[in-house]
Amino acid sequence: MIPKVAPWKKDTVSSLLDKVNSGTTIAIIDIHGVPADSMINMRADLRDKMAIQVAKKRLMKLAWENAGRELSELDSLFAGAVQPALVSTKSLNSFELFTELKKTEAGRAAKPGDVAPHDIIVEKMDTGMPPGPIVGELNSVGIPAKIMKGSVQIQKQVTVLKAGDVFEGDMGMMLGKIGINPIVTGLRLCGTLESGVIFTPETLDIDFEQFESDLIGYAAGAFNLACNITWITSQTMPTLLAKASREALAVALEAAITTADTLPHLIARAHASALGVAGTLDADALDDDLSAMLGAAASAVASAASTVVEEEESSDSPAEEEEEEEEEAAFGGLGDLFG
Repeated sequence: MIPKVAPWKKDTVSSLLDKVNSGTTIAIIDIHGVPADSMINMRADLRDKMAIQVAKKRLMKLAWENAGRELSELDSLFAGAVQPALVSTKSLNSFELFTELKKTEAGRAAKPGDVAPHDIIVEKMDTGMPPGPIVGELNSVGIPAKIMKGSVQIQKQVTVLKAGDVFEGDMGMMLGKIGINPIVTGLRLCGTLESGVIFTPETLDIDFEQFESDLIGYAAGAFNLACNITWITSQTMPTLLAKASREALAVALEAAITTADTLPHLIARAHASALGVAGTLDADALDDDLSAMLGAAASAVASAASTVVEEEESSDSPAEEEEEEEEEAAFGGLGDLFG
């Protein structure tokens, strides 16, 4: 006798098959520990970007086989999943999917039986809590606390649990009171399959701001190196031409080669040298034009010098005024003393 298959199971496999076939990025997430009301809100927020379906692993495997895919791929995606759910999306790649699911994560206080995901370290700090029974409660779970300056303070850094240790008693509750919520809940990504490539969460967890900063730094370093070794490309050519132009101009000026570009500089240099020589001569040896030019130059120098002096005097005047006031006050006091 052929056992009957429940209609809901057929419907579930059919729905899963549609998602596997329609998505360009397929993923398995773990929803273990996520409250039902939170799960409903998360699915509603993500509905426009991805489809999420919770099902048993056996039904997912049936849909996966019906889609003509290798079960080894699905087994890899199942790694670490306690309560798996299938995710299918057309609009997001693996990295974008990871970023969206990461936004659903939030910390909560640990409960008895929870496993520490990492070393739980309590730092030396002022908790800001007023004196009370909390001091004895913290000490009872191995957190050295003491009342100082009217508040409860942790006396030293202490590691209360190692990664993999189980929370027992009031440890999780006491950590929550001092702001340590080590248990992360949310839609935790176990892995994605995109274009035949499996991506793990470790691969997808990228700091994009740091990545962008690194790329900019690498590009700048490569550009500087290419310019220094005169590596000609479409990017370095403008900079290399500008550098060559500056260096050619400097050589031409040093050699006093007359061109349309160097002539204004050479005339200005000759003019300055002529004024320098004229300044060393007696006034009777100068014609009217040279005298006028020397007078204009001297006036410009004197004007600049007087501006500097005025600025210095203006900055010193408040102090001088204060000194004068102090002196007047002092003489007034002596006058009062001698009548």
